[in-house]
Amino acid sequence: MCCGLRKFGQILQVAFTYVGTIVGAGFASGQEILQFFTRYGWPAAFSIALAAFLFIWLGTKLMLLARDTGAGSHEELNRYLLGPRFGRVFSLFQLAVLLGTSTVMIAGAGSLFQEQLGFHYQTGLLLTLFLGYGVLRKGMSGIVRVNTIVVPFMLLYVVLVFLGTQRLSTAGNWLVLPNEYPLLKTALAPLLYAAFNLATAQAVLVPLGAAFPDRKVLARGGVLGGLLVGLMLLAGHIALAARMPEIRQYEIPMAQLISQFGPLVQLIYTLVIFGEIFTTFVAGVFGLTLQLQQHLRLREPLLLLVLLAVCYAGAQFGFSSLLSLLYPLFGALSLGWIGLLMRRGSIPI
Repeated sequence: MCCGLRKFGQILQVAFTYVGTIVGAGFASGQEILQFFTRYGWPAAFSIALAAFLFIWLGTKLMLLARDTGAGSHEELNRYLLGPRFGRVFSLFQLAVLLGTSTVMIAGAGSLFQEQLGFHYQTGLLLTLFLGYGVLRKGMSGIVRVNTIVVPFMLLYVVLVFLGTQRLSTAGNWLVLPNEYPLLKTALAPLLYAAFNLATAQAVLVPLGAAFPDRKVLARGGVLGGLLVGLMLLAGHIALAARMPEIRQYEIPMAQLISQFGPLVQLIYTLVIFGEIFTTFVAGVFGLTLQLQQHLRLREPLLLLVLLAVCYAGAQFGFSSLLSLLYPLFGALSLGWIGLLMRRGSIPI
């Protein structure tokens, strides 16, 4: 009985860490769901089902491959999948994306504290860096612990938004919204979404696979995590579709959906966004640390401080124009990467 509960707890830890790594600030704001799914109308439900299947299958396979090959970082796994030369090139590009993403997360946290909580921008940056350093010093156990706390609140927030939508006369819009985009673009959207998120999630999923020696725990945690991501995407899509096309004009569409619940729930929503920003941030810096430790002779505490300082400096300017170029390119390259991932390994449940 005790052993069964312990194993179930480990499965939840894997699942929640997986969800927290995939689901970030873009999801919490609603922009990711809107851009990759809702704007494509009624076919988006099928797109979400496809994305969920890829998250279940390939996310689980990624963790099992990391466990079976003994990969210490995503760069080692890339060399296994792509070969020494292309694996190194892809990892270098991935490093740039992780650094850019981490920098933008810090900037996002500063803006959130300034706009929603009334703090100074720099206060938000420094508090996030301080908390991040504390979590990152604990390594993978710190990443798992923070996701185990944050992800249940993410799930609660999605459930609230979904339930609030069911009272509207337009709740069934997701079944009838027209699609004005070409079939190829509609079909590629879930593939790009899954490919980009899985490729960047390597930063945490690879060491997570190494941290849990039980294959069944990893497999079942991966299946549960991928399923939860799919359900969260569907719930968010249904809520956004109910307010189409007006909802497309807002920078943070989800904020408009949550406003119906009053100031207390809005405060909780703000904290949930911060939690999602924070989990994405620590995941990125954690992956960068593991990768750079293989090439630089710096002790981990010093390397962490250097990376956090670089993110802090970058957050003073913002990297949105750089990322607007990097993200689509990285998504396209990641399609080839997941193609190779599909051909490797097996998933014993």
